[in-house]
Amino acid sequence: MRDLLLKAIEAAVLAGNEIMKVYSGEFKVVLKSDNSPLTLADEKANTVINTALKATNIPIISEENAEVPFSERKTWKRCWVVDPLDGTKEFVNRNGEFTVNIALIENGLPILGVIYVPVAKTLYYAIVSENRAYRAVLGNHQVSESIFENSEIIQPDSKPNQELKVVASRSHLNDETESFINDLKLKGEDVMIVSKGSSLKFCLLAEGEAHVYPRFAPTMEWDIAAGHAICNAVGVKVHRVDAESDLKYNKENLLNPYFLASTIL
Repeated sequence: MRDLLLKAIEAAVLAGNEIMKVYSGEFKVVLKSDNSPLTLADEKANTVINTALKATNIPIISEENAEVPFSERKTWKRCWVVDPLDGTKEFVNRNGEFTVNIALIENGLPILGVIYVPVAKTLYYAIVSENRAYRAVLGNHQVSESIFENSEIIQPDSKPNQELKVVASRSHLNDETESFINDLKLKGEDVMIVSKGSSLKFCLLAEGEAHVYPRFAPTMEWDIAAGHAICNAVGVKVHRVDAESDLKYNKENLLNPYFLASTIL
């Protein structure tokens, strides 16, 4: 498992390097069929990740790959779930809040997660079974096995002393989310809203900078699988709103149900 983790970290950091090459210059933005933005950075990152992970002989589900029919996918015991550039809107707006997400799924559940923040050169990762998650700041977009020695353990904040920090998307704050926040206030909670893009919302929970992440808007499996793994490793619950059961991956429909990630609820 540690070898697979290192391979995923290497892939994420290589992708981050390609992303920053595009980010530092002028780039074009096109719209995909669902009106979501796509840039050259998405494509280059996806190519790098697919090449790096090919050696693992584990199939890949990626936002930028052609979707494999479920008739084939349902036979997969393990698969990678990849978002080569999560937060393309944040990338286009040049606010730095975009990530590379790589997760390893086994029997429908995330068992390993890697999130890389190219602008900050910051890496988050976890093997769920180890019940620990880590953060590392890289000197450049390169990685070696010494990364494990130079990482720090991160922990969630399960007992907020004053403000309850609710993390919300910069791009997707909607009526349902606002209603959820208002309900917390009615229960007497002193709520502080923390705005953040991409899978960084999960990282904030895992490292104790936020307590609740309600998601009442569409997401795909590749948007959240890596963050789900990292949160699970430190005991942060991520569950469906409608059933309070675990989210599953490599489903026939790769769209996620609404979910809630929380250190306290």
